[in-house]
Amino acid sequence: MAKDLFATLDLNLLRTFLILSQELNMRKASERLFVSQPAISQALQKLRNHFNDELFIKVRHGLKPTPFAEELAENIQPYLDGLSSVLNASQEFQPENLNKTLKIALAPQVLTCLSGALFHEVREKAPNVDLQLVNWSESTFDDLSKGKLDIAISYEYDKFPKELLSKSLITITGCVIVRKDHPIEKMIAAPYDFEGYELASLIIPGWNDNKSLASELLTKMNIEHKIGFRSELPMALVDVVQHTDMYFPSTSLFPIHQYSGLRRIDLSLDDVPLNYPIYSYFHQRHKKNALHTWVNLLITNLLSEANIK
Repeated sequence: MAKDLFATLDLNLLRTFLILSQELNMRKASERLFVSQPAISQALQKLRNHFNDELFIKVRHGLKPTPFAEELAENIQPYLDGLSSVLNASQEFQPENLNKTLKIALAPQVLTCLSGALFHEVREKAPNVDLQLVNWSESTFDDLSKGKLDIAISYEYDKFPKELLSKSLITITGCVIVRKDHPIEKMIAAPYDFEGYELASLIIPGWNDNKSLASELLTKMNIEHKIGFRSELPMALVDVVQHTDMYFPSTSLFPIHQYSGLRRIDLSLDDVPLNYPIYSYFHQRHKKNALHTWVNLLITNLLSEANIK
């Protein structure tokens, strides 16, 4: 009679297996599970004996899964995610009773306007939560998939891992930020008005690393232009713009009221849309999770307050 692999398995080992399949590194897996590396080694040996498969093979930079391990990880992940959702949904959600770390990645254009307000709201409504805000990076989607992040906020991405979900929060409007005494004195300007001035472009990792949307638009309109400065840091762009005639293509989220040396110029582009949706991204296991629903609503409300149209 064939061995019942489910009835004879310690289900705690499955979580270790999934973390190993994500990290492919014993040290990183031990850090995520808050156990020692020897404990990970012991768990892996039990798994190997149970499934009669090597599961992971040592290679130069960590571990390589066997074909059986790859198939097993892909097949069991949805079931454990579903179990997690059911168990979490069974608890009555009260933010004031939360006692956990909440880690959120924010794209730079969102971080600038949201960080202080979000910290204040979380501290007031969930005082025992350790809120950690990090910059959006090229590894953000991977970190969401591996459970290293709870939620991430940015523009719309065409491609992201299948185990993640996206939710539209609000739509913002494009504008331009310049120094207060910039030669262009208009409150509403057309792209042609900026001809001859250099632009300062914000880099959003994984979204516009090798391009500038403003530059692409100007090129389509046959407007001569030059990118004078690019950075992932909004404050670097602000500093450059305050001391030059460069202009910073930004959005209605930019907290212009906090910078007395800057002013905003709205844009008139006829048939060219200047609306950009902001999305949250999270693992599908959290689709019905009360905490994630609460955080999404909280961020939506704060973004709506910050969005000056």
